[in-house]
Amino acid sequence: MSSARAFAARPTLLFYCQHSLGIGHLTRSFALVQALATCFRVVFLNGGRLPPDIQVPRDCELIDLPPLGMDDGHTVVSRDGSHDVAQAQLKRRELIERCARMLRPAVLLVELFPFGRKKFAGEILSLIRLIRRQPGAPAMVACSLRDILVDARPDQQRHDERARWLTDRYFDAVLVHADPGFARLEDSFRPKQALRTPVHYTGYVIPAQPTERAVSANQRGSHLLVSAGGGIVGERLFRHALKARELLAEPLPMRVIAGPFLPGAHWAALQNAAAGVPGVELLRHVPDIVAQMRSARASLSQCGYNTALDIVVSGVPALVVPYATATENEQSVRAQRLASLGALRYIDANELHPSRLAQEIVQLLAFKPRVATLDLTGAAHSAQILHRWHADSLRVSA
Repeated sequence: MSSARAFAARPTLLFYCQHSLGIGHLTRSFALVQALATCFRVVFLNGGRLPPDIQVPRDCELIDLPPLGMDDGHTVVSRDGSHDVAQAQLKRRELIERCARMLRPAVLLVELFPFGRKKFAGEILSLIRLIRRQPGAPAMVACSLRDILVDARPDQQRHDERARWLTDRYFDAVLVHADPGFARLEDSFRPKQALRTPVHYTGYVIPAQPTERAVSANQRGSHLLVSAGGGIVGERLFRHALKARELLAEPLPMRVIAGPFLPGAHWAALQNAAAGVPGVELLRHVPDIVAQMRSARASLSQCGYNTALDIVVSGVPALVVPYATATENEQSVRAQRLASLGALRYIDANELHPSRLAQEIVQLLAFKPRVATLDLTGAAHSAQILHRWHADSLRVSA
């Protein structure tokens, strides 16, 4: 059988992903796609703005919806100047429903919802209802979920009850991309009634890594690597890192990776602050942050899902300042748990100021991280679970 015919013979998996603030959800989803494409025809509904130069996985059919996102105040905003939010929502729904009718997928994988993305519920639930009623066999529906959820909302109990009801009503399975020895769903999700929907722990999902030997301390560079994921909420960390560097007794080379979504005004301000400063290098975006961490003396960053795993994989001595607000505590919980394992150091975002950061950087340079033995096979395991699930459904219906 030719490769083209083999590809067409695979069952179709429709993957809905709405990355709203940064790029973490998209990065994890693309890592999943790479594994899923070995056994499914993967069609990817991309609801957010694609970062420049990002590599879309091979064997993935990408459908870009009019991009929407969330600002720091959790308001839906259009990422496309040619559409306002209402226009984008209407066009998105038309595209999603047309795609579902054309594909008649065997599996629908929805990233985060209903544990998040409440403001996108209309188009997601419409999609699920449509594929449940499609001619032939209805699609199976699964949720793709990160390790730790936000659990600091003012209406947290109501949110959890609603998510539990929607999951039991519309979903066949929940894939939690975590090592259950490190984080379990019930740690941050506490409805009054337990979920009836099966929950599968897949292990952590990381992008495919080239085979590299561990880097010893004397093979590392002399610079501090400063990063903040996509960069959309990284300005404060970058600004304080530059000021803290000025307080160090000895000059420390610093490489700052701003991220593709750092707002233009913040990027310009960062460039002005670093202009003419010897030993400071600014980069807008890099294709491989793990390679950057492997070559750095130490790392300063936030603690999103992907960044935390990049730190674990690279083995870099790391200090994290988790992104946190009154209602966003996911990164703080992850940072505290990794710090308790000795895998990194962390300080609370409320304690971030140049003098404290300078002290922490000095201690970081002498820090030797312990290896965090987390299950990192989540991408392959997720594909195996969904493929086996689909195969079992075919046997039952035969």
